[in-house]
Amino acid sequence: MAKRKRESAPEGDRLEAKNSTKKAKAATKAPQSTVIKLSDNGSVTIQIVAGSYDRVLHGITATVKPAPAAAAPAKKKGKDSDAPAQPQPKTEFADTFLFNAHNSAIRCLALSPPSAPAPGQSQKVLLATGSTDERINIYNLSAHPPSHRAEEDKEWKLLSSLAPRPILENPKNRELGTLLHHSSNITRLAFPNRSKLLSAAEDSTIAVTRCRDWTLLHTFKCPIPKVHGRPSGDTAGVGGVPHGVNDFAVHPSNKIMISVSKGERCMRLWNLETGKKSRVLNFERGLLAELGEGKHSTGEARRIVWGSARGGEDEFAVGFDRDVLVFGIDCVPRCRVMQDARMKVHEFCYVELGGERDETVLAVSTEDGRVVFFSTAEEDLEAPPKDKTLRVARLVGTLGGKEAGVEGRIKDFTVLPVEDRERKRSFFIVTGSSDGRIRLWQVGAEDLSSSSTGESPKQVGQLLGLYETQNRITCVAAFVMIPRPQGAEESEYEFETEESEESGDE
Repeated sequence: MAKRKRESAPEGDRLEAKNSTKKAKAATKAPQSTVIKLSDNGSVTIQIVAGSYDRVLHGITATVKPAPAAAAPAKKKGKDSDAPAQPQPKTEFADTFLFNAHNSAIRCLALSPPSAPAPGQSQKVLLATGSTDERINIYNLSAHPPSHRAEEDKEWKLLSSLAPRPILENPKNRELGTLLHHSSNITRLAFPNRSKLLSAAEDSTIAVTRCRDWTLLHTFKCPIPKVHGRPSGDTAGVGGVPHGVNDFAVHPSNKIMISVSKGERCMRLWNLETGKKSRVLNFERGLLAELGEGKHSTGEARRIVWGSARGGEDEFAVGFDRDVLVFGIDCVPRCRVMQDARMKVHEFCYVELGGERDETVLAVSTEDGRVVFFSTAEEDLEAPPKDKTLRVARLVGTLGGKEAGVEGRIKDFTVLPVEDRERKRSFFIVTGSSDGRIRLWQVGAEDLSSSSTGESPKQVGQLLGLYETQNRITCVAAFVMIPRPQGAEESEYEFETEESEESGDE
């Protein structure tokens, strides 16, 4: 009976997911998609946070200043000759904090939306870090650029002279405490909104924590796979199987969550309003074979993100070892992303291009140092290759790779959308590699549009700066810093206590 119920689950899931999201069409997008308006002078300061295998947590600011208007545009030559010629912006890096955060490797990071603006007070951003030491550390970061008092203070001048880069430390960037909600390695962290923190671990649980007082509100318990018929590996004990939550994704409506786990060839749909499991969606064997997950592979999904196709229709992408599978809101596979299953996939996310067509592309980082962009719109899907059934997403652009001097794998990246006064959208992309290098790129939205793509996908993006951390990067997070309001003073962190949040917590 149990087996028959699992096999019939996908159809019921399609109906529930579809009905649950009809009311959420007008819901606001995730905080990551918020577009920041550039200042009048066009300069922007980005706070970058990077975790590493070496237990070190780096805090870096990258200040991007536009090139002088009198400077003549430098025309590119060679393969990038089709890129728009524009002056080279100036990027200045500075160290803001350096924490020996954990007792072992840092696995994941998460940044919360900034606190609500209040008269006379500065805004804050919460940072959560997860590690293989079973701990979640919480930090309080200023949302405003650090003051350049190093230019006036003699002690700060001396300190900066001894370092390879300027040091702009903010004393309000500090640790708040540690959460011990899990009993195994932390695998994923996320702030679906300002008041909640979700965390997943290899103890097969997903914890929901209230940020106001750091109370554990609920724990989703995922079943541990049975030993019989399951693959074993170095992450499992003797006679056991690998288990634990690989990743989860919360719909922008905060009503639905999907999780994927180790040792399972399925994904689980959760109802966040009731706190219970809704359905189980199994991956078909033929589907896994097309994605490069053969008979002797685990077949488990490693990453999952929510997004939207052209026109705003909801969809989600599920990442495997060497490919990404895109599902519609009806939980039916729509297409695969990678044109071949030979290159390992690390991270991916949806990028909203905006414009009249309301376009969205899927960005994927790979083992060979590239971030590739794909269009998953229905009209852009290509026919399936020979002996395949799944259509393939259209490749619209490539960032990095050997042509740009990037050969090491891009372990993680984040995309920050900005708009100038003329409402022209562009993206700052921060990439972190295992060789310890953090790169800052800028890409125009028009370069990623599928309508501007020729017969062969072009190389997009402009490298603005390179930062050497001298540590093996595992995860990267970033946000565009907010200009400090006039008269605002640094204050201790205040938690929001809105009535809507209190009722939601109950």
